[in-house]
Amino acid sequence: MHVVFFADQHLDSLGGAQVSMRLQRTFLERAGHTVTVVAPRMHARRDDAAPSEGNVDLPSLPITLDREYAMTWPGRATDRVLDRAMAHRPPVDLVHVQADFWGAFIGHRFAARHGIPVVHTMHNRVDVGLAAVTPLHRPVLAVLNLWRRTALRGIGVPVGGSDGWSYLRGLAAAAAAVTAPSGHFARRLEQNGVARTVDVVWNGIDDDVRAQTLAAAPAERTPGRPRFVWLGRMSPEKRLLPFLQAWVDAGIDAELEVIGGGGQRAAAERIVAGRADVRFAGRLSYAQTLERITAADALVQTSIGFETQGMTPFEAATLGTPSVVCDPDIAAELQGGLWAVPTTDPAARGRTVEAQRIEALAATLRQAAADIADGTAPQPVPAVADAFRQSSRTAAMIEVYERVLPRS
Repeated sequence: MHVVFFADQHLDSLGGAQVSMRLQRTFLERAGHTVTVVAPRMHARRDDAAPSEGNVDLPSLPITLDREYAMTWPGRATDRVLDRAMAHRPPVDLVHVQADFWGAFIGHRFAARHGIPVVHTMHNRVDVGLAAVTPLHRPVLAVLNLWRRTALRGIGVPVGGSDGWSYLRGLAAAAAAVTAPSGHFARRLEQNGVARTVDVVWNGIDDDVRAQTLAAAPAERTPGRPRFVWLGRMSPEKRLLPFLQAWVDAGIDAELEVIGGGGQRAAAERIVAGRADVRFAGRLSYAQTLERITAADALVQTSIGFETQGMTPFEAATLGTPSVVCDPDIAAELQGGLWAVPTTDPAARGRTVEAQRIEALAATLRQAAADIADGTAPQPVPAVADAFRQSSRTAAMIEVYERVLPRS
């Protein structure tokens, strides 16, 4: 079959959804399918950029100062550009929307014009994400819902409302199937009426890179000075700054490597300025990142309520590395092999919720460091590690595709 992915951001840009889609494309192509990826043209240069033969890069404008991210305006002009580009490609069997904003609008418009079924993967808790970055999240959500209704007029069942769940319900209205990358997010989508049934298909880890990484790793971990790793986009919803404050407060004899980039890097470096135990590695390749996770004694996951899956603890589990996990939903889905940070008491007097969270995270870091040093760190659950391989995730998604395709 020929599957067309629609994304908000180019697959060569930084982000968990982009990593997941690159892997999905690779493993679908290995299974004999054709994949085209439609996304805004990227403006930042990438030395490790993937070949572009399978991409349709739409005209775009950069939306961040580092030019990492861009947007394409959904409308008739973009529709015409896209249709011209797709006219030179094989007939499309299925549209897979893996976007939450302009990419979703463009993808659903394309599918409606050509009568193609849509599978929509929900990657984003838009309400939580917006609340983390702006105090004006409610009016922003109202504007987003208005934009959605305008861009998707006549497509699917009309959906009113101005909150985050209304927005997601509107995106899913024309989809033949809706998927989510975790059980906890799928439950929330169903409970809030986004779709009656949501298929759970985890994002995965590259089978080959995993095997190579594990083959190159030492057979056993040697107890000693604990090594922690944090990775991700340096933005408020990821809670890097509170984590670094917790790291300072914990006062442990350990090493920390911070991987990734983003707008909060300068602020993050100020918090730990002058400390020899913290190193900022910047952006690394996928293989390099997995190597660092394998070499670490523990990965730290710090976002709460935002992640629709939280790929990094699952990648760590697959590589045999336990995690310190702040989000209780992610902790539950991992089923073990972690240090869970205790939840806070919103009614506690004299301290903000975030202050309580920092204190709880610092205490958990102390416990993790002590367990690692004496060789009693928890071990990831083997069943979770096996189920996270991309080959199994692709097989699960193909089952969804085949279910929604017209029967000949």
